[in-house]
Amino acid sequence: MSQTLTFGDSCAPITCHAWNKDRSQIAFSPNNNEVHIYQKEGSEWKQTNNLVEHDLRVMGIDWAPNTNRIVTCSVDRNAYVWTQTEDGKWNTTLVLLRINRAATCVKWSPMENKFAVGSGARLISICYFEKENNWWVSKHIKKPIRSTVTTLDWHPNNILLVAGSTDFKVRVFSAYIKDIEDQPGPNVWGSKLPLGQLLAEFPFSSGSGWIHSVSFSADGRKVAWVGHDSSINVADATQGRAVIKLKTEYLPFLGCNWISNNSLIVAGHSCIPLLYCHDGDEIRFVAKLDNTQRKESGGLSAMKKFQSLDRQARIETSDTYLDSIHQNAITCISLYKGTKANAKKFSTSGLDGQLVIWDLESLEKSIEGLQIV
Repeated sequence: MSQTLTFGDSCAPITCHAWNKDRSQIAFSPNNNEVHIYQKEGSEWKQTNNLVEHDLRVMGIDWAPNTNRIVTCSVDRNAYVWTQTEDGKWNTTLVLLRINRAATCVKWSPMENKFAVGSGARLISICYFEKENNWWVSKHIKKPIRSTVTTLDWHPNNILLVAGSTDFKVRVFSAYIKDIEDQPGPNVWGSKLPLGQLLAEFPFSSGSGWIHSVSFSADGRKVAWVGHDSSINVADATQGRAVIKLKTEYLPFLGCNWISNNSLIVAGHSCIPLLYCHDGDEIRFVAKLDNTQRKESGGLSAMKKFQSLDRQARIETSDTYLDSIHQNAITCISLYKGTKANAKKFSTSGLDGQLVIWDLESLEKSIEGLQIV
């Protein structure tokens, strides 16, 4: 059903994580300026590298599966592309972001020939490699962004980009770079595709909040996003781009990801991954994917009572253990096996320092009534 990974003695919050192609290596940031790379050896995970080029907290990591390149971005306003040498070491290549505020998120395009970086400078940097100077240069998408870009995702066609920001809006842009790509044809989101062309804008309704995560579906027709108002939103380009919104009873979500053309996983401050289904003109709740039972304190309750009385001069027998595997907010969701069209496993990491792999096939069998469509 689920597997919790441990990395040494560290219990620091995990800001973000990314897998290599065969899932034998993982890169994550323990909420600081470092990126740790661990490799699976037998049943254990051992650290092989520590990437320390950044000066301030790392905000985003993405690992390109085919070219085996890692891109990272940080509050220090920089991004680096890391390539592995034959001896296993990682070398950096300079990225000219040209921003004066923190870089907040980063994502490789599907073809891995460019990547996008969101920032607090109210713009998106579309970066591509320039062989003549052996560095990555960027072109900016600025208008009509009015605030920090917090989340990004690429369309499967390698041209379109969806971005969410703290101005409560989700926008679909063209990220076409004529220097490295052929002229794209029309698609369901639009036909005019110069760099920075705004193809769709979805304003959040009143009483809403920041956009925390966005995701294109596998067929590229739908965009899903979650915000700080605990809502889940889906817009379908083939259905007039009408926004379907579901306000939930849970704490705000920090991540969302499609696992089929109709089903998506969301997770956040409630510490459990939830499955929802977009069906026609509604979004419906399907299941909680974490059915962990609370651990009973048993015979230790008397000891805890006296410890609490001794330390805090009060009688307190209740602890803070949650009815879930994650004990703090889930900050990152990543596909582990399969694609957005048919995911088999996904991974979550959070502020509790845990990284958990969830097996959707075994969850379908164990949770009554659960069916992923």
